[in-house]
Amino acid sequence: MSHCNIILIRHGITDYNRAGRLQGQIDIPLSDQGRQQAQKLAQKLKTKKIQALYSSDLSRARETAAIISRGIGLEIKDYRSDLREINFGTWERLTISELEETYPQQLAQWRADRSYSAPHGGETFAQLAARGWQAIREIAAQHPGQTVAVVAHGALIKGILCMAHGIGFQRRSGF
Repeated sequence: MSHCNIILIRHGITDYNRAGRLQGQIDIPLSDQGRQQAQKLAQKLKTKKIQALYSSDLSRARETAAIISRGIGLEIKDYRSDLREINFGTWERLTISELEETYPQQLAQWRADRSYSAPHGGETFAQLAARGWQAIREIAAQHPGQTVAVVAHGALIKGILCMAHGIGFQRRSGF
């Protein structure tokens, strides 16, 4: 069986990113800067000979993928809900300082175990990683020997990379 080359792309910046607000699975559009980022990336991707393009179904990823699609002349194959960002539950729309005031105990528990602890109504990093890994495996199976671009979200990409490289969740940086 042939391998599949997957290019993982994080969506462009949003106003929530700039403000330090947790977006999670709420549907926030790209900012003007995010659109410019996507246009620059589309120019760089022209030489990659991408044969399929997938995206998360959230608008910030959809818009990034649409800009790339136009730039490289390739239709988006599918918008997938399993490529969404981590579900932060009740924490979505809040900043870390707001979480410290509103959910101090829950935040402390999450900070102590960012891999297997989740905000109320949300999902753990381990759940996110498993969901993302399954999605990538399904996409790769449909495109043996091809190069595929996937537009998704930062935490999801980190989870996929942990799974692909056998890196323990605790060893990931950031998030």
